Amino acid sequence: MLGTNGSDDPSGVDEVIPIGVQPPRPGTSPFTDSDEQIRAALEDVSVPALIAAVVQTTGDPTLLRGPLRPRRFVPNDFQGGLNDDERRALRTAALDVLRSFRDLGCPPPPPLHRDTILETMSWLVCEDVPDEYVEMFLEEMDIDGTDPRQITLPQNGRVSPEDLPVLVIGAGASGLLAGVRLKQAGIPFEIVEKNSEAGGTWLENTYPGCRVDVGNHFYCYSFEPNDDFSEYFCQQPELLDYFRRVMHRWGVQDHVVWDTEVISSRWDASESVWRTITRGPDGKHTERVSRVLISAIGQLNTPFVPDFPGLDSFTGPVFHTASWDHSVDLRGKRVALIGAGASGFQVGPAIADDVEELVIFQRSAQWIAPNRRYRQPVGPGSKWAMRHIPGYQAWYRFMLLYQASDKALAVVKIDPSWSGMPLSANAVSEQRRQVMMKWITELVGDDEELLEKVTPDYPPMAKRQLQDDGSWLRCLTRSNVELVREPVTSIEPGAVRSGDARYDVDVIIMATGFETDDLSSSTQVMGREDRVLSEEWGKAPSAHLGITVPGFPNFFLMYGPGTNLAHAGSIIFHSECQMQFIGVCLGHMMASGSRSIEVRTDAHDDYVRRLQEELAGTVWAHPSVRHSWYKGPDGKVYVLSPWRLVDYWKMTKWPDLDEYAFS
Repeated sequence: MLGTNGSDDPSGVDEVIPIGVQPPRPGTSPFTDSDEQIRAALEDVSVPALIAAVVQTTGDPTLLRGPLRPRRFVPNDFQGGLNDDERRALRTAALDVLRSFRDLGCPPPPPLHRDTILETMSWLVCEDVPDEYVEMFLEEMDIDGTDPRQITLPQNGRVSPEDLPVLVIGAGASGLLAGVRLKQAGIPFEIVEKNSEAGGTWLENTYPGCRVDVGNHFYCYSFEPNDDFSEYFCQQPELLDYFRRVMHRWGVQDHVVWDTEVISSRWDASESVWRTITRGPDGKHTERVSRVLISAIGQLNTPFVPDFPGLDSFTGPVFHTASWDHSVDLRGKRVALIGAGASGFQVGPAIADDVEELVIFQRSAQWIAPNRRYRQPVGPGSKWAMRHIPGYQAWYRFMLLYQASDKALAVVKIDPSWSGMPLSANAVSEQRRQVMMKWITELVGDDEELLEKVTPDYPPMAKRQLQDDGSWLRCLTRSNVELVREPVTSIEPGAVRSGDARYDVDVIIMATGFETDDLSSSTQVMGREDRVLSEEWGKAPSAHLGITVPGFPNFFLMYGPGTNLAHAGSIIFHSECQMQFIGVCLGHMMASGSRSIEVRTDAHDDYVRRLQEELAGTVWAHPSVRHSWYKGPDGKVYVLSPWRLVDYWKMTKWPDLDEYAFS
């Protein structure tokens, strides 16, 4: 059967999970700690999240209605503006509850009434949480560990799960998610992965300083929380380890074909199947037949290397951040770092201490939001609370999600009457700009030349907004670091030229991003009548909800066009939405006995029209914003989602199946 792909030999497998059986979820565990140990742990926690967890533990909202309550919701702070005495009083109240909870043997908490949940949410964020968001937040929090986003299949479908074998391309975060969901549902599947290990971008990007820029207690699957992250924004090795552990917990590795590339996939209309040609590590070509094809290769997959004149003539090492050459010792070297975006700004501070000289070529300055937690470790008390206090980790995740929710859309929407363009898009945008400029100015100090170089000339969030604790700007003030704001014009055997200036260097590091406007370049996908996806798209990729394409039946995209997030959320959140949508489609195929599902052209075109209309009113698409990887060659934006998170969640949770043709 397609999807078994393995032998009976369990060697190298950490855990074997029968199909359809959910393994015990890592979650709250009983504790016997002394009062003093508990008191010490509570010194380290978010007090508002602690009180929310106490309410969940007891089912009693009394503490929410007392005089002590958060005054303001501050992103990446989460102490609610409470002063020392107020936090101390609330921790004491929590200790009394946790003492009783411990002495009772840590019983399961009672179910929380929806009104209490909404009251707790609003108490935490110091404002009324709109009711339309509550269910979405509850799914993300998964307070009771029921994993509500599992694929729900019909009990008496006209076809069985075995009739819908699935081939997944890629074992990154999205591909692994697809594997878990398919395994839960008992749907046979196989994952083809070009690398020898899982992890996708977190496997390939191993450059110094590589870390996530979304709080990692939110940048993880809703059904697989992790109470052992060492940092609030953890580094690449730890995230890679997380995804590997999830893979092994669910036994997904038994379904992966490693070191294998997808050469082409072709829709066979006569059999209503996808025929996918793969090339294994031995060079052997194999045809894999599946009813359904899921592409989980993502957008940040193919490194972009500019075609600088003379690049081939450089005599020293040259490598991209996504293919870091760890054999190159940078100590005492003169290094050119070309690019100062998301990767470059992490690499610079990580290598500045070791190199003799670091010349950073910055095409445009980046807006950087201050975040004191960006490199801060998670203390032992917080880990203890996540491990032992019911709901603490879920409520902390809620606060991370709420700060990264839809309010930031107000920053990117252009006010036609606003006179501040191109520096800001509206009054909220201008306020954000002033806050960040104040922080940048304080860190740069009296160096007016450097201040000019690091000051963006476009509105906040028009390009990818970075966050930092000040390490990047402090790095730029070092005596061995030079920031060049002029573009690279050519490469010579031992130097990089920028205009008339020549910079002698020993190593060139390309922090130049990825090919984001060619999402189908890594494989050839042919739909009905041999329509080739890359030719259909050209440099303007589109998909209904970012997931389905007319002319390509039973083909689904994860992290497809129009789904990258630049204002809120996380790619993990969007991937879970997309897999939920795919599950609905598979369930309907089983219920109806359909052999294929295909989005109607009119539905696709209407969605793309609405998408482009929405994007056109944002700073991402404004003509004054240049050199943005968000934009295609024609100046339009094809990679971003402009929707509120709650709207995309609704679109994918309850898709309009009338927009699809079943056969």
